Amino acid sequence: MTANSNRGPAERPARVVPRTTTLQDGIRKTILPSGLRILTEAIPTTRSASLGIWVGIGSRDETPALHGASHFLEHLLFKGTHKRTALEISAEIEAVGGETNAFTTKEYTCYYARVLDADLPLAVDVLVDAVADSLLEPADVETERGVILEEIAMHEDEPGDEVHDVFAEAIFGNHPLGRLISGTPESITPMTRDQINRFYRKRYTAPEVVIAAAGNLDHATVVKLVRKALAGTPLDTGAAEPAATRPSDRRVRVARGKKVIVHRDTEQAHIVLGGPGLGRHDERRFALGVLNNVLGGGMSSRLFQEIREKRGLAYSVYSYASQHADAGLVGVYAGCAPAKAGEVLDLVRTELDRVAEQGITAEELARGKGMVKGSYVLGLEDTGSRMSRLAKSELLHGDMMGVDELLARVDAVTVAEVNKVAAELFSGERSLAVVGPFGEDDFPA
Repeated sequence: MTANSNRGPAERPARVVPRTTTLQDGIRKTILPSGLRILTEAIPTTRSASLGIWVGIGSRDETPALHGASHFLEHLLFKGTHKRTALEISAEIEAVGGETNAFTTKEYTCYYARVLDADLPLAVDVLVDAVADSLLEPADVETERGVILEEIAMHEDEPGDEVHDVFAEAIFGNHPLGRLISGTPESITPMTRDQINRFYRKRYTAPEVVIAAAGNLDHATVVKLVRKALAGTPLDTGAAEPAATRPSDRRVRVARGKKVIVHRDTEQAHIVLGGPGLGRHDERRFALGVLNNVLGGGMSSRLFQEIREKRGLAYSVYSYASQHADAGLVGVYAGCAPAKAGEVLDLVRTELDRVAEQGITAEELARGKGMVKGSYVLGLEDTGSRMSRLAKSELLHGDMMGVDELLARVDAVTVAEVNKVAAELFSGERSLAVVGPFGEDDFPA
């Protein structure tokens, strides 16, 4: 007699069913048994719908040997599946007047489509098929390798874009946050189809995926469409919980006071001056948003008024803040004639010193708050931005902050909070990145 002989019939494991909740008015979320999440926002007044498949994997998740693999995949996933050729993927969406595209960031990758509301079932079927069941044929890998190498070369011909990558590398160094999202010729050229496929199957798992849709739609119908499209694909897997948000308590080593000059025979000098910023979970991010708008966020900002309006030294000048889970950047960009680069840089330094030492005024605080709130609300006027808000809230923050709550958080920012952030971020040594017709000795420390 075995040890289990006195037990009754074996109990079957409980059936795992999707879990659906209402997050806000018109916004619903379903977690499939596989851990894949589906979020929708119903906007009955529109006749369009936007769909996005967001994967919580980006360039910072790559090893040095796979540098650029996430971006490589972005290209390859539209090249053909077991059900469709590359032509069929694009033709089926374009035949109904829709559009598809994708982009890769350092922390996530997004594949999206925008169609008429009646064509959302088609968009779900095509996009899920492409992301979940791509073949990654060797011939397509070679074709896209050439395309990506051309894209990298083209990027080097855009110094206004390149300078931001140079600046990020100056701050983050060898950390993955400091690397180019696209990879480099040295990493892309030897990368094999098997390496990319292993990365694809290992990292593109159901718990890492968020599917978001916004427009004239019904949540339950979208869930049914997604489940049907997933059936039999590698993302149709067993029970699992959704992946946790990326940890924010890690410490990323950053540099201050570093200077990087990239010589290019350009007609303009491209300059970024700044340093480490705040992570996206930092409660001070609302104060930083206000500060950024006061400093260089619009035509009424200090930098624009001083450098362009009063002196006419640059056509483009602005400040910006980029945020990751555990780190961030703050910088000021200016594009100007090479002969004026020194003067422009001196003015930027003076303005950063002034805001760090003296802070901002109550009038500037009010204007900065208005700019933050207005840009946020006006940015939610189309289905694509609504879809992105759903996915980013879930994937990057793990919750859905309502519009009213966000506006209240901005309203609560004080002059003292902004000034404290300004003193912390803009005091001390700053890093400088320059792309233009210069040598190392043209910009003394």
